[in-house]
Amino acid sequence: MIISCVILIAAIVPFFRMYEKRQPKAREVVLIAMYTAITCAAQIAFHVTVPVQAGTALVIIAGISMGPEVGFLIGALARLVMNFYLGQGPWTPWQMFSYGLLGFMAGMAFNKAVAENKFETKEKEVMGIEMKKERDFKVILGPVLFIIFGVVIAYITYMLFPWKDETFWGWRVYAGGLLGLVTGVIFQKKRLPIDSLTLTLFTFFVTVIIYGGIMNIAAVVTAIGVPGTEFNLDTLRIWYVSGLPYDLYHALTAALTIFIIGPSMITKLERIKIKYGIYRR
Repeated sequence: MIISCVILIAAIVPFFRMYEKRQPKAREVVLIAMYTAITCAAQIAFHVTVPVQAGTALVIIAGISMGPEVGFLIGALARLVMNFYLGQGPWTPWQMFSYGLLGFMAGMAFNKAVAENKFETKEKEVMGIEMKKERDFKVILGPVLFIIFGVVIAYITYMLFPWKDETFWGWRVYAGGLLGLVTGVIFQKKRLPIDSLTLTLFTFFVTVIIYGGIMNIAAVVTAIGVPGTEFNLDTLRIWYVSGLPYDLYHALTAALTIFIIGPSMITKLERIKIKYGIYRR
């Protein structure tokens, strides 16, 4: 447990250092603090009312609008603060790292085009943003096909080498999806357009594969010491199979949230960046 926490903290520190090297202005720090607070408040409010993962969607929006470094920072900080209300524990560093990766991946995948062209021409020139109304499914089709191809490869390996797996719907889904997702993001780096369809699909896949894939490992690690629980491949197989329904539900609610508020929220963030002179990309 101690070793895993040390490794996670060591993995988080470089992302924080990347942000510090940018020498952010006070106005940017205030924006990050306020947005982190909004993310925490939204997640906690839905947690005690309707089980919708609004915080996950807001972290992805942060990465898109404010860049991968800030997306990671907001995700990690938001998860830390949330757990003061929802419960701290050995799972906290895992959740911080997973949430941070969601924001970082979003910042790496999306370009800075805004969904709706609502800015003045002069403002667009100052921001240096190429405004588009593109809703071309071919752009998001690339990463989606990579993910599907990765899952198909995983299924083929299951048919040829089942080992001890009783079903395909386990760790192979996450492994194949991760391979396809990473390849797709590299292939379409900074090219995904900001529209409801693209945001929804990206949120669904990245939440299932990244957050779900990491937190299933965390569930096994943090359960070590409980009678009957051991950290081995058989235990991991069980957790990945049993955890898939929750991960799908988590991803669906986050995707629904970003479908509803995503483009408008990003537009508002861009307006704030213009108003206060925060033009970092």
